Amino acid sequence: MGDTLTISSAFEKILSVTGFTSLTLDSTVMILIALFLIYLAIEKEFEPLLLVPIGFGALLANLPLSHMAVGDEGGLLNYFYMGVKSEIWPPLIFLGVGALTDFGPLLANPVTLFLGAAAQIGVYITLVIAVALGFSLQQAAAIGIIGGADGPTAIFLANKLAPELLAPIAVAAYSYMSLVPIIQPPIMRLLTTEDQRKIKMEQLKPVSRELRIVFPIAVTIICLLMLPAAAPLIGMLMLGNLFRECGVTKRLHDTSETHLINVVTILLALSVGASMTAESFLTLQTIKIIVLGLFAFVMATAGGLLLGKLLMVMTGGKVNPLIGSAGVSAVPMASRVSQKVGAEADPHNFLLMHAMGPNVAGVIGTAVAAGVMLALFGKSGQMTPGHAELLLAKGSDFLKILLGIG
Repeated sequence: MGDTLTISSAFEKILSVTGFTSLTLDSTVMILIALFLIYLAIEKEFEPLLLVPIGFGALLANLPLSHMAVGDEGGLLNYFYMGVKSEIWPPLIFLGVGALTDFGPLLANPVTLFLGAAAQIGVYITLVIAVALGFSLQQAAAIGIIGGADGPTAIFLANKLAPELLAPIAVAAYSYMSLVPIIQPPIMRLLTTEDQRKIKMEQLKPVSRELRIVFPIAVTIICLLMLPAAAPLIGMLMLGNLFRECGVTKRLHDTSETHLINVVTILLALSVGASMTAESFLTLQTIKIIVLGLFAFVMATAGGLLLGKLLMVMTGGKVNPLIGSAGVSAVPMASRVSQKVGAEADPHNFLLMHAMGPNVAGVIGTAVAAGVMLALFGKSGQMTPGHAELLLAKGSDFLKILLGIG
């Protein structure tokens, strides 16, 4: 009998230190969500380089007693998250993006810069709506930036203004980036006619090496004098592009666009996944953020398209409005969607390189929008909360009436 009790108690002790006894309904739901993200990445190929590590990070964080969630002192992924908290990973991603980006199409047709700026309208409209729905100014700004379809920028701004919302904002931003080929085409067809989609654009002129070198330096100086808060993103983006264009830093360019960005993507995505715990994710706020993020992305696409139509009229039909939809930061996916929709109307219409102009402009535009948000609502911003509230009050009240919110 004594031996039986000893074996039984030993078995109970072993069982008590396994994760099975600590598995709750919330953690089970989060594990299923993590598996769903991995499924979307592998089976549907939705941003697999991002959703696989994000999903696996969420899986590790929600397995009981694994001590892999953000906030678990001494845990591996908690150390990785320090790179997010210390604002290291997103700027390094921008360094790699800059090294990968060819600003030639933008320089060859500078007017497309305005298309990238127009797409940011989704950011600001969503900011006002989020305030009307009860989010704070800082939270609303972090949610609005989802419309830029730029995951690192969304993470950077959320960590600065609303770290408690980082997980749902990051997942929403990367999800909508991956869904560009599904979300954008219906909007593009709705806001343009078939004849407009058939418009052929003139071949882009070549851009000199000197202009390509001067551009990142000039953008850095101008943008950071106007918006110092955007320095980490704009600065690293343009440094990476200077590595690409100057012709004397091949090793740095190669490292930035391959090994560095790949390593940092793994660390950043795992960190984001590790922040997806039930406490931070399974809330009504998460649903609101996902819906607002979709709205922001739709409005960003529409803003670029509408300005594209205006430029079409102003240039006498020389601009195909479809390239305006590429004003979001999803490079080069949004450009490919512009090409695909244009080719559906006319198989001989080639818009890809023309769409790359507003597409890379959107990267700059979203970073600038983040700098504006930090200047207005960040801790070091010059605008007081009272002034900011006053600035948004009229727009917020109008939207409350429009949406029927008491």
